[in-house]
Amino acid sequence: MSYLVVGISHRSAAIDVLERVALDAEAATKLGLMVRNSAAVAESAVVATCNRTEVYAVVDRFHAGMDEVTAILSDVTGVPLLDLAEHLYVHFEEGAVAHLFQVAVGLDSMIVGESQILGQLKETLRAAQDNETIGTDLNALFQHALRVGKRARTETGIDSAGRSVVSAGLEAVGGSEGRRALIVGAGSMASLAAQTLMTNGAQSVTVANRNYDRAVALTDRIGGTAIRLADVPAALTEADLLVSCTGARGVVITEEMIRNAADGRALGVLDVALPRDVAPEAARIPGVTLITLADLVGTAGGSEADIDEVRRIVGEETGAFEATRRAASVAPTVVALRAMATSLVEQELARLERRLPDLDEHERHEVERTIHRVVDKVLHNPTVRVKELGGDPGGPTYADALRQLFALDQAAVDAVTTPKGGEQA
Repeated sequence: MSYLVVGISHRSAAIDVLERVALDAEAATKLGLMVRNSAAVAESAVVATCNRTEVYAVVDRFHAGMDEVTAILSDVTGVPLLDLAEHLYVHFEEGAVAHLFQVAVGLDSMIVGESQILGQLKETLRAAQDNETIGTDLNALFQHALRVGKRARTETGIDSAGRSVVSAGLEAVGGSEGRRALIVGAGSMASLAAQTLMTNGAQSVTVANRNYDRAVALTDRIGGTAIRLADVPAALTEADLLVSCTGARGVVITEEMIRNAADGRALGVLDVALPRDVAPEAARIPGVTLITLADLVGTAGGSEADIDEVRRIVGEETGAFEATRRAASVAPTVVALRAMATSLVEQELARLERRLPDLDEHERHEVERTIHRVVDKVLHNPTVRVKELGGDPGGPTYADALRQLFALDQAAVDAVTTPKGGEQA
C-alpha cells in the first residue's frame, strides 16, 4: 500500500478557482467517506482550509487511486474534471510524505511559517478518526507530520513573527489599534481574528453570526459583544473595520451594505472567507479598503535562514520516516521466515517421533534442542542483517531476496500484517 496526495491550493490555482472547490466540514466529511469507500483506496483524510483542498489516501495502485480520487473530488465539488485537472497536483509515496511535512511546518502556507495549519491538521486527523476513514498508515503519517511541525517551530524562528492570514490581512487594512471592529462569523478563523484584534489594541469587537449562540460563545470566551446576523447593516455604520470569515456559499456582505455604512468615510474590510463573503464591487467605493485572500498570496513570513533550516528539517524527517517504513516492511518477511522454520522443525520432530518411538524423554529433549539451535544459528545472520539493512533505500529489495532464497509464500508474509477478518491493519 502506498501514500497518495491529490490537491489544489493557492500555489496551483487562483482564488476564484479555489472558491469553487472550497469545502465546509460536511462536504469534507462526504469527500473523505466517498474516497475511503472507493475500490483502490484503503484509507483517506481530507485537509480543507481557506487556501487548500487536499485528499490524502492509502492506495494499492497509483493510477487507479489517482483516477478515483480526482473523479470523486470533481463529483463532490461540482467542478468538471477537465476544469479541475489543470490545477491539481499529485504526490506519491515519498513525495506525498515530504509534501505533508512541508504543509505542517508552514512552508506551503499562504503566510510562510503560520502556525494555524497545525491546528487544522489536528482537526483533519480527529475528523478522519471519528469517521473511521483513517487507519494505521495515514495515522502514522499525520502523527509524524504534527511532530515535524512542532519541531520546526521549536528549533527555528519560522513563526517568530506570529503571522497568520488574519494578522497579515489586518496589517494590510491599516492595523487594529484603536479601531471599532465587526467580525462576521464565529468559527476558528473568527476566533483567531477576535484574539488578534483584542491583543493588538482594538477599541471594541463585535461578533455577528447566523447562529447567535455561537457568537455569544465566542464573545464569552474572547470578549466583545455578540449580535445577530440581521443586525450587521446597523453595526457596520458604527465600525471602521470589518472582518468577514463565514462558511457561506454566497455573498454575505453586499456592495449596498458597505456603501451605506461607509458613506464616504474610511472603512477597512478584510475578507478571509473562501468562497468570498464580500461583494468584490465594494472595493470601488470611496474610502473603502478591501483586502481578500488573493491580496495575501505570497506574503512573507519567516526569515530566509529560518526557512532554509526548516527545509533541512523536512528533508531529515522525510528520510527518517521513510527509513522506518522500509524497516517495518522487512519485519513481516523475517517473522514469516521464522514461522516457516518453526513449522519445519515441528514436522521433522514428529517424523523422528514416528521413526524412533523408543527415545526416552531426555534424549528427545536434547534432539529437539539441538535442531532448534541449528536452525536459529542458520537464520540468525540473514535475519539480523536484513533488519539492519531494512532502513536503507534497498531494504525492501533485501526482503524480497530473502523471500526468493527461502521460497516464502507471499501470502504467508502478508498474513503477518493482516488480522483475522481479512482487513489490512
